[in-house]
Amino acid sequence: MSSSHEVGEIFGDGNGPASALLRSPTVIIAAVGLWGMNVYLFRLFGIDYAHVLTLDLIKEKESNGGTDKEHVSLSSPSPGSASKNHPHGAANGANNADGEVTWEKLVVLSLSLLLLLHLTAVLWISVFGGSTIGAIFAFYSSVAIGIALPVPSTAWIRTACATVFHRTFELLHPRCYCLQAGIPRAVPFIDVFFADILCSLSKVFFDWGMLWHLAWHYPKPVPEDMHTIVIPSIAASLPYLIRARQCIVMHTIGTMQNDPKRYQHMLNAIKYSTSLWPLLISAYQKVVETEEEKAHLETALIVLFAINSTYSLAWDIIMDWGMMQNPLVMVPESCAGGAPMSGGSKTPESCAHLVLRPRLRFGAVTSVAILFIDTILRYCWVLRFYEMKLFPNKDVYILCTQFLEAIR
Repeated sequence: MSSSHEVGEIFGDGNGPASALLRSPTVIIAAVGLWGMNVYLFRLFGIDYAHVLTLDLIKEKESNGGTDKEHVSLSSPSPGSASKNHPHGAANGANNADGEVTWEKLVVLSLSLLLLLHLTAVLWISVFGGSTIGAIFAFYSSVAIGIALPVPSTAWIRTACATVFHRTFELLHPRCYCLQAGIPRAVPFIDVFFADILCSLSKVFFDWGMLWHLAWHYPKPVPEDMHTIVIPSIAASLPYLIRARQCIVMHTIGTMQNDPKRYQHMLNAIKYSTSLWPLLISAYQKVVETEEEKAHLETALIVLFAINSTYSLAWDIIMDWGMMQNPLVMVPESCAGGAPMSGGSKTPESCAHLVLRPRLRFGAVTSVAILFIDTILRYCWVLRFYEMKLFPNKDVYILCTQFLEAIR
């Protein structure tokens, strides 16, 4: 989830990938390449990400006697998982080799899309003298046609797109106890994961809202009034509303099942709600006229950024990563003076042992590095104080924050 929830400039002056309309496809392409990096790391550390993401769906299907028609597979098994997770073993994995999602395929796809975007923009704008909005639609149309062509080498892309559309449809599932008998169906982990990805692409949703707004008025210019910024801002808030709704659904299920930890879902919903206030203030800031009012809103915006970043970082460390579960043990003695004893042991425990969780899959050094990087990226909104010095215009600044959030 981004910690720099600012709306973009609908009349920005950025050039190239930083222009208001070219930002969204650029960031999506970068996200595809970064997912390739994730797949590489999953394989490096022996993690079967497909099995992890769909495990609760598989269990749910088994508990329903196999009658549930829920799609429980990702686009393909992860590397090396065929012989372990599929009943037909290695033979089945060999048959699905062409459909397997590998980091190489994702990186090549990302580079190909980036090249296509550049060529489309140059040809449409510079050669044919068209508009940026036309170049964007030409790019999306070219991608859609390329995916739809029944070429065997791109079958894995079609399967992946089908999975994305299916998960998007599942995000709209009512999951309301008032509409169905008994306890509502729990939100599966893959949908939680998918919604979190959408939160990281919040600014992309803003740009898509802006694209729809421009297309609606095309070829006339977009009027500079309130709804010009409100409509894209509502689009940017949708991922956080979806994720907060998932938390409320899980809290409802926990209440019906008398789960003692159900309060965690409500705390998580509050965390996502703290992402909405900066969006609202930032959107309103675009339409105020007096400099004094803008200054007051800027102060409120900084306070809201700090609240959201701190809350989100604490959630990352304590709830998502299971670290610092008992920070009070560090109060009696500082790390410099030696950590407290453990269970009567004469050997003082290290700070890493007390702060980090007992079992570290990637080791203490890597875990501390991840924590440090996450902290920096959670507070990347402080770049706004150096915006004029580091970036040629606001569009480039927004593109940079979008990249940083995708990396985080």
